[in-house]
Amino acid sequence: MPPAEPARTLPAPSPAEFRETFGHFATGVAVITAAAPAGTGGMTANAVCSLSLDPLLVLVCFENEARTLPLVREAGRFGVSVLRAGQDALARRFASKLPEGEKLEGVAHRMEAGAPVLADALAWTVCDLREVAPGGDHTIVIGEVAALGAGDPGAGPLIWHRGRYVGLTAPPHP
Repeated sequence: MPPAEPARTLPAPSPAEFRETFGHFATGVAVITAAAPAGTGGMTANAVCSLSLDPLLVLVCFENEARTLPLVREAGRFGVSVLRAGQDALARRFASKLPEGEKLEGVAHRMEAGAPVLADALAWTVCDLREVAPGGDHTIVIGEVAALGAGDPGAGPLIWHRGRYVGLTAPPHP
């Protein structure tokens, strides 16, 4: 076995290099919503994942300055609507700087277990806020699933890859 090469000292990566590198990691796109006494709102997120099966937990990362985060904290509950292919406009709307109270106006949605979910979502969950932790320039939120459902099983997901939305075609459902 040849000897290991000596470790090289590399320059620290920049935030732009980090973003470009992780842009190659395709992620799903979801809209996080909340209805609190202060109002309703939502935001687009791609840092979303299932965390645990026992108990059922979901992890969502919010920019520290995200205007939806205080609504989630106040409500103690939030919706996660997984977007389907073709819902790019919804993703852009909820990623915009529209006032929080206007983001859901004119968007087909319904209340499920105390949180708004988008009517035509590929799938959705409603979560009770369980934990909040710092994560650099983001806040990590863990929610326990209170309700969930799925939409059209023949629809494919909306994906975020290398700085753009890409719709995928779903394989035939078994």
